[in-house]
Amino acid sequence: MKAIVFLADGFEECEGLIVVDILRRAGVETVMASAMDSLKIDSSRHIKVEADVMAAAVDYNNVDLVVLPGGRLGTENLGANQIVVDMCRKFAAEKHAAAICAAPSLLASLGLLEGKKATCHPDFEGHMKGAVLTGESVVTDGRITTGQGLGASFDFAFELVSILVGEAMVEQIKKAICYRK
Repeated sequence: MKAIVFLADGFEECEGLIVVDILRRAGVETVMASAMDSLKIDSSRHIKVEADVMAAAVDYNNVDLVVLPGGRLGTENLGANQIVVDMCRKFAAEKHAAAICAAPSLLASLGLLEGKKATCHPDFEGHMKGAVLTGESVVTDGRITTGQGLGASFDFAFELVSILVGEAMVEQIKKAICYRK
């Protein structure tokens, strides 16, 4: 299993890095791909993160999942990258795409959430044209998983592990990290 987590200036750190951490714990090869002109990414709270590779350098043929962390500016920057846009369309149709916080609004702007159950940060609900908003923390409808925001980051990541690896791995990780809910 392989996942790509797209990073762009202004991304919400926890929404990106918790997903990377949990997927890697599950044994999923997880690559942080820069949607900017540099591997160095400036997050929403100005924590500098270095991506593994440029989005343009990824071979997407053997990837199972693409993930979009949120953040208002991060989502705008992701949407400005044609590779990210193209991969969202491709993975939502053929494999699996996931987005959290503000980022589901990017999927909605591409028409990918039309008639689908979804969630996002409440501030972005007005940008979710065509989606059936549930208000839940995490929603999977077909090939698309959406998360509400930073507070849902662990559950969002666990949902992705469940889809890619299975629920037994989710329970194993929850125990290992002392996750209680």
